[in-house]
Amino acid sequence: MAASWWRSGGAGVMRLLRGGRPVLGAGLALPARGGWRLLHGTQELLATPPIKVCMPALSPTMEEGNIVKWLKKEGEMVNAGDALCEIETDKAVVTMESSDDGILAKILVEEGSKNVRLGSIIGLLVEEGQDWKQVEIPADVNDQTSQAPPAAAVTSTPAGPSVSAPPKVEHQPVKLPLRLSPAARNIVETHGLDPSSVTPSGPRGIFTKEDALKLLQGKQKGKPSEMKPVVSPATPQPTAVPSVLPAAAVTSYPRPAVPPVSTPGQPAAPGTFTEIPASNVRRVIAKRLTESKTTIPHAYAAADCDIDAILKLRSELAKDDIKVSVNDFIIKAAAVTLKQMPDVNAAWDGEGCRQLQSIDISIAVATDRGLITPIIKDVSAKGIQEIAASAKALAKKARDGKLLPEEYQGGTFSISNLGMFGINGFSAVINPPQSCILAVGRGRSELKIVVDEEGNEKLQQHQLMTVTLSSDGRVVDNDLASKFLETFKANIENPIRLALC
Repeated sequence: MAASWWRSGGAGVMRLLRGGRPVLGAGLALPARGGWRLLHGTQELLATPPIKVCMPALSPTMEEGNIVKWLKKEGEMVNAGDALCEIETDKAVVTMESSDDGILAKILVEEGSKNVRLGSIIGLLVEEGQDWKQVEIPADVNDQTSQAPPAAAVTSTPAGPSVSAPPKVEHQPVKLPLRLSPAARNIVETHGLDPSSVTPSGPRGIFTKEDALKLLQGKQKGKPSEMKPVVSPATPQPTAVPSVLPAAAVTSYPRPAVPPVSTPGQPAAPGTFTEIPASNVRRVIAKRLTESKTTIPHAYAAADCDIDAILKLRSELAKDDIKVSVNDFIIKAAAVTLKQMPDVNAAWDGEGCRQLQSIDISIAVATDRGLITPIIKDVSAKGIQEIAASAKALAKKARDGKLLPEEYQGGTFSISNLGMFGINGFSAVINPPQSCILAVGRGRSELKIVVDEEGNEKLQQHQLMTVTLSSDGRVVDNDLASKFLETFKANIENPIRLALC
């Protein structure tokens, strides 16, 4: 059949599709209507094959991203390495570069789109010279868009008549057995009372003696209540507790017989709160903090450090126009201590400890989108002034959302300083997969007894700073944590030691 079609005009059709000019009588014998329908009605033959642009994984913990801004327009030429769009990851806003040459033919995910899954097609390119307006839309694009409406329909459906369906399905209420105290059981069985008509007031849903007396008084006053036939005390028939309760019975009873220790409250009424959408950064912070506190055995140890020597050295450096902060000395002191105690510069890999060679310190920076920890690499090899410049530059990029993935991925030790907010001391949550984080409080003035050169004791004012080490008990036990703080305290109180490492 294919051979006969070729002989009857197929070769001419192929020449026409390739741009060749047909010659009369050269085998182009198409029916008057069917042939042109074949040429003009088949979209697949005319569409331009696309180059897919997918949502990339721009960080190890990234699961979805937001399209902040497209930097190229449809029909614009794109070269490999050109900035294509800005994507908000779980860490920062990262510029996505094109990996192919071509023309941006179609933007499938517009600016401002939220929660775009990894691997989703966000745009299409075509090769240079092709008709970008006739780009072929892949079938999987329709699949990923067709999956979105059902979820949206569920969330956007208002509470209407459909919500009232469950009450209509309710069967006749099934009364669950109550837990009665011995005195209450005696009164109920003697007077034939129905304890289910009174809500138990005892702890954990127990029907108490007071509840039974209240029910008995109501009966004597002639209040309507369901009466049970009097049961002879010789043959008491207390309600038996069934071994298996139907699911409908559990949901129909207003109060469980044995309520849980912590009962969730009712959802707030509409209009009494404001829904705040969580950014990708905030969702990842919530996920990682929960993971850290539930999977890492946190241990805490604190120490007070005298920072008079650091403040004096800092003021002397300022005279030479060298501006460094107390936090820069803390970062350097932590790096020197880690170099002296490499067992602390380690992580738990699931089965054992893994000692890390490089000392890369993450510094916590508060941004509008949440907390992020840019990394100062190889801190032990840097001087105080170089650390100060790196910390300042990274903090600015973090607040502007311009951090590169390699500037916040990794790290072996974290430092969080809340001293500038007037916090005396606090305990920080470990940033996995790291094993330690040092929480730094403010410097405060305290009187301290010192011994002068003549051996006399006297009171002298000192600037003290509280540091709290949160450590993974699987990697750093209490003994090792105490030695780390002891060494750190010695380094921070004697800044000259920081220049020796």
